[in-house]
Order: sequence, then C-alpha cells, then structure tokens
Amino acid sequence: MELTKAAVLGAGSWGTALALALADRGLNVALFGNEEEVKDDINRNHQNSKYLPDLDLPENITATLDIADAAAAEVILLVVPSQVARLVLCQLAEAGVTKETTIVSCTKGIDPDTGELMHELVEEFFPDNPIGVLSGPSHAEEVARRMATLATVGSEDPEVAKKVQDIFTLPWFRTYTSDDVVGIEVGSVVKNIFAIAAGATDGLGLGDNAKAALVTRGLAEMTRLGVARGGKEETFRGLSGIGDLIVTCYSVHSRNNRVGRLLGSGKTLQEAIDAMNQVAEGVPNAKNAYQMARKLGVRTPIIDQAYAVLFEEKPTGLALRELLERDPRSENE
Repeated sequence: MELTKAAVLGAGSWGTALALALADRGLNVALFGNEEEVKDDINRNHQNSKYLPDLDLPENITATLDIADAAAAEVILLVVPSQVARLVLCQLAEAGVTKETTIVSCTKGIDPDTGELMHELVEEFFPDNPIGVLSGPSHAEEVARRMATLATVGSEDPEVAKKVQDIFTLPWFRTYTSDDVVGIEVGSVVKNIFAIAAGATDGLGLGDNAKAALVTRGLAEMTRLGVARGGKEETFRGLSGIGDLIVTCYSVHSRNNRVGRLLGSGKTLQEAIDAMNQVAEGVPNAKNAYQMARKLGVRTPIIDQAYAVLFEEKPTGLALRELLERDPRSENE
C-alpha cells in the first residue's frame, strides 16, 4: 500500500529537516511540537525561523500541538530529546496508534529512567508495531538544504528496514539497512559525548593532533561499549559509528561540540547550556553512558572524564591531562 501520511514528533531543527525529507517523498506530514510560535510560523509562513532560519518549507508540512494529529499517520518518527521521549510516547499511546503504524526512532539518546535505548523504549509502549531506527552523519542544517546525506536504517525485521529505506531514498538522501539496532543506537549515543570532548580540545587550543587522537580512541571506546551492550563490531565502522562520530566532532553545526568548546574556554556547564537554543544530547548521555559502562564493566576513560567535567565540576584541562597521563598500554587493548 502506498504511504500518504507521515508524522514527526519534535519540531526542532532535526525534526523539521526530517519532515522536509518526508515531504519531498510526497507524504503529507504532521509535525508535532509544543511551541505555539513555531506552529504558527510553520503554518502561516512555511518557515521554522526559531530552529532553521531562512529556509522555506513545503506546503505539505503542517505543524500541530495536538499529538492526535500525528497518531493517524502511517509512519511516525520520534525526534524529541531523550529526556522527554517517555512522556511523548505515553501521550502517543493514549492518542491511539494502529498496530500497522511504523515507528522510527531518530532520537540519539537513552531513557534516563531505565537506561533503555530508544528502540527499547518504543517497544515498551508499542510492542506489536513495526519499529526501526535511523542514524548517521546527518546534521539538520544540511539535510534541510537537501545537501547529500547518507544514513543507516536499522530494524530486527528486514521488511521494516526495507520499508523505511524506501521512504528515505531521495536524490540527495541515501540509506543503507542493518539488523544491528543496538549497535546503531549505542553509536548514536556515545558519539555526542566524544563531540563534547573534541570541542573541549578546541576550547583549550590543543590543535588537530589532539582531536584526531580523541576521535580515534573514542571509536575504540564506542566499540568496546557497544559490543558489550550487544552490538556488532562492524557497525561501529559504518555510518552510524565512525561516520557520525567524525561529523559530530568536527562540524560547526554540532551543538555538542559547541558545548565542549565553551567548557574548554572556561565557561561553566550552565553557561554553555544557556548559550544553546536546543538540547545538546551529549550532556545527559554522558551520565547515562557512564552508568551503562559501570553496569557492563567496560573501560571507558573518555566517557569517565566527560562525566567528571559535566557533573563533578572537574576542569577540562585537568581531565584531558589525566587522559594523557594514564598508564601506557597496547593500542589493541
């Protein structure tokens, strides 16, 4: 059956960019958010000036504050911050969703209440629905301008993965499929933490050598943690692993990188957060990933230091120096 209606839960920059991709696919898109001014701007002016300024949106995107308008869609994307995902999914379940509706998590985070990955949280509310995830090096600012983007679609059901892949097959948006949902999601979570650390190296003026080393060792740490959580090692060499890690650590669009730069330049965490108009997922993810690593018994020195900087007020310079001064070891350990 040909799809006609889609919904996106989350009207920030990433949600709006994905809504545009769905609209380009020919779908009528309900974009759910909680800000009246954003809704009015989209519906009256076909723009989301708060989160994606100077960008015209197609007329087949309609913003709404009523989640019931999204519940009737044939495919629903979850794009809200992980801290509120449980609340939004509860509201969606109460609004009523058919068992045929495909739900795709595009949120890069962990449920703070349970430590569940986002697809596990979706399954908690919608155990009988087709569920997938989408992740990769895909900054909203570039997706919204239809710049070439590749991503990975994950689902344990290959038919669901193929269905979502077909939706996100556009002249400028290419997707690959994978059955390693856990690996995809772990990569999407921890890359934001390493982006904060990479930004801190910029804020401290440490140069390209330090950042390249941090990204490389970050990949090793991501892989250790992801495999221990149940992911496949090869996933972390793909788009949702090293691909997303590179773009997040190096791009000027990265909110997490910006938080790190502000911390490295001497700002407090609260000052860094106040400078943002959207959530930097790496901040709550650092606590959640730190707890995951402790539970699994995985060595995660970069995550540990990021946690100490963000939640124990450790100076960024001291954290990076302690990383350098750890006992020598083999690169393959």
